[in-house]
Amino acid sequence: MTFADQITRAPIPHDTVLAQDALSHLGWASGRTRELLCGTAGCSPYLAGLMTRHRDWLETALDQDPAAVIAAEIAALQPGPASDTGKALRLAKQRVALLTGLADLGGVWGLDAVTGALTQLADRGTDVALKSALIQPLTRGKIPGQSLDDLDHAAGLTVLAMGKMGAFELNYSSDIDLICLFDDSRFDGPDVMEARAIFIKAVRQAMGLLSDNTGDGYVFRTDLRLRPDPSVTPVVVSITAAERYYEALGRAWERAAYVKARPCAGDLKAGHRFLKDIRPFIWRRHLDFATIHEAQDMRLKIRAQKGRASESLDGRNVKLSPGGIREIEFFTQTRQLIAGGRDPELRMRETRRGLAALAEKGWVTTDVATTLDADYLALREMEHRLQMVQDAQTHALPSAEDGWQRLADFTGGGDVAQLKDTLRERFERVYALTEEFFAPERAESLLPEMTGTAEKVVDRWKSYPALRSERAQEIFARILPKLLAGFQRAADPDGAILQFDGFLRGLPAGVQVFSLFEANPQLIDLMVDISSTAPALAQYLSNNSGVLDAVIGGDFFDAWPGSTRLTEELTALLDNPDLDYELRLDTTRHWQKDWHFRIGVHHLRGLISPDEAAAEYSDLAEAVVQGMWQATCAEFARKHGAVPGSRAIVLGMGSLGARKLGARSDLDLIVIYDAPVDAQSDGKRPLEARTYFARLTKALVTSLSAQTAAGTLYEVDMRLRPSGRQGPAAASWASFQTYQRKEAWTWEHLALTRARVVAGNEGLGEAFEDFRCKLLAEPQDRAKVLRDLADMRRRLSEAKPRSGVWDVSNGPGGLQDIELFGQAIALLAGDPETASAAQLRLETDLASPEARAKLLEIGTLLAAVKSVARLLTGRGLEPSRLGQGGLAMLLRDGKCDDLEALEVALDAATTTAAGIIDVAINAGEGADVA
Repeated sequence: MTFADQITRAPIPHDTVLAQDALSHLGWASGRTRELLCGTAGCSPYLAGLMTRHRDWLETALDQDPAAVIAAEIAALQPGPASDTGKALRLAKQRVALLTGLADLGGVWGLDAVTGALTQLADRGTDVALKSALIQPLTRGKIPGQSLDDLDHAAGLTVLAMGKMGAFELNYSSDIDLICLFDDSRFDGPDVMEARAIFIKAVRQAMGLLSDNTGDGYVFRTDLRLRPDPSVTPVVVSITAAERYYEALGRAWERAAYVKARPCAGDLKAGHRFLKDIRPFIWRRHLDFATIHEAQDMRLKIRAQKGRASESLDGRNVKLSPGGIREIEFFTQTRQLIAGGRDPELRMRETRRGLAALAEKGWVTTDVATTLDADYLALREMEHRLQMVQDAQTHALPSAEDGWQRLADFTGGGDVAQLKDTLRERFERVYALTEEFFAPERAESLLPEMTGTAEKVVDRWKSYPALRSERAQEIFARILPKLLAGFQRAADPDGAILQFDGFLRGLPAGVQVFSLFEANPQLIDLMVDISSTAPALAQYLSNNSGVLDAVIGGDFFDAWPGSTRLTEELTALLDNPDLDYELRLDTTRHWQKDWHFRIGVHHLRGLISPDEAAAEYSDLAEAVVQGMWQATCAEFARKHGAVPGSRAIVLGMGSLGARKLGARSDLDLIVIYDAPVDAQSDGKRPLEARTYFARLTKALVTSLSAQTAAGTLYEVDMRLRPSGRQGPAAASWASFQTYQRKEAWTWEHLALTRARVVAGNEGLGEAFEDFRCKLLAEPQDRAKVLRDLADMRRRLSEAKPRSGVWDVSNGPGGLQDIELFGQAIALLAGDPETASAAQLRLETDLASPEARAKLLEIGTLLAAVKSVARLLTGRGLEPSRLGQGGLAMLLRDGKCDDLEALEVALDAATTTAAGIIDVAINAGEGADVA
């Protein structure tokens, strides 16, 4: 489709004499094309001059698709002698500016296409100018170790596009912000300084080719001041020096600048590597709400320089004034910085795409994003028309009536009053939507009255590490009234403050967390809730404050996704090729902590029952084991290769197998492998199969239990494997089957009733489950099973006697006793069911349906109390040490009105359960128990 076919609008000619003069050279123009050219020339002396100068080229260009014409002009630019290159660049700039301007004014292109075309010219122009400047030193061998063959990648010199150029958002008269770096790893010792000196000269020459104003004009004004420490560094910096600078000294505005950074010229691979290496500087792993204050500081500095907007629009800066373009860019970019460290899908450079992504992820409402996008589009188009008049670097609205009339004509409306009203509405709307985000409501300074105890506790907070910086103190002072007001509403205000004291005392730094609280007041309510209820969770938060990020991520209170989706999510994270093995361990730990914390909060607030919490903790552990098994296998294979023809599985035993994990549960695991006789791995350091899988198993245990910078995942217990601690770390499939059939003790067959595959080879997993089902279905020596069960109960009771009524796990009638009895029922029934409740429901003559129903009821009560204890305290339950909130949760899940009633219920429950199990075992074969 030709250009003319796509014209939908045209400016009104402001200067009809100028318009007619331009048209006198364009006799070929007719119809909509002539109308567009007339209006454009009548409003822009700059574009009118280009029309006349390039009239023959323009006639041909307007008969084609504009994208193809501009692509051809840009592609024609090639490195060469400086004099020829400078002229070619300026000619291309004139033609691209002319055709792009007409496409914009005629409605042929939208904003993104317009800024994209200008940016593509800037990219190509920078690359051509840079390589043109390098031809001579490379030809003469001036750059150590480099020759003309290295021109394609500029001998290691790379240019980063920053700001609007980096985001493909250049306007008609933009400076282009560039950072020039060179890959010093290409040079040895003294050669680095020699190469740098040549690169500095080449960059200066290249910038002159772009920005010197000759008889043909200029291409782009260039600005190199965004480089590290520009007051003391040359125009080219080594990549190593730049990395060290950002690691140690990088500032908030530099982080923001790098959101839009991209390699645009020279050695693009080196540029991409550099941006990858400094990614942790740009994108913080935790939600970074301190960025709001940093961005506000930058905005205030801009306003101090440019002044606040007056009621009049005359001379107002459409870019920098309140409600202007920069406000929308800051609004978008700051939110990207806050959340982009956790969500790579928010790391785009373009403002409009960023807004859309933030809306999709729930960080901005759809209405706000749509409104700001429309206003951004309109303000950028207004900016372009201001600059088109004389190709001037201006963002100022007119101050005289004639200027306003020209602008109104340029927009195609012609009505100055309507234009001003529309602009005023846009500025006010943008200001209203963005100002609240950057300047959140300040908390009232008055603190609620406190008791003497609370006052002493609050007074010592100022000495804690989290409050050592002025910024932390400033933010905390604003949130403190809301925190204390929340504690006053708790059943035990002093207790809640003391629990929060534990959180604050353990917090190593405060700015990020306090900023998070200030920007998300619902977190203050949650913190009060946790401090009033769950000391263990408060302590956990002081060591893992990053998990609070998950609470404001939109889906924190959604329904549980299930094991399959969890596994898919973790697998996708670990599949990132940028992660090495250690980073995969840390990534898994951060991910697990978020989900683990979510389960705890859901349980705390009564959104899920103790049974649901147990199932969710088990789903999470299964996903983690699968993720760590895959990562560990891959890392082990990198060192030792794989064992040809082998396969392996990981079994979840005990509470994991039965899907009854708690907040602080260990994992009982067994690894089984199947490999050909005499097989060994095929890597650089081959291992015999038995040794290979034994070491692989130990590596898996380490991956789960090792303390890294991100903490630990789970303690792992492997004593349930054949031969216990004395046996090999991993069991071969053949030996496992033989052992289970010929040597296993009764307790090992009982353990098998709660075994299930949680990771590994699907085929071997199916074979294991088939074997397990067949083994359990074989006839059992009923009397022996019951004798062994009685002996196990006695040993367990002697080893861990019940310590009191709140010890719900140990002793006769305790949770462990009931679950063990359920396993015996499953073993004698030959049923493969692994869930404890389902085992108690199996038909058996050991106990009547009524007795089994009673055991199930008691087991549910005891499990609920244990679940609460592990969540609230991380250890055994001592109700006297619980706050009012914790007691309320305990009574809610224990289904009793008061603590005394719950004590009575627990005592009666364990006594009843012990009696039922005693009778069942003692009655022997064929007995019914009522």
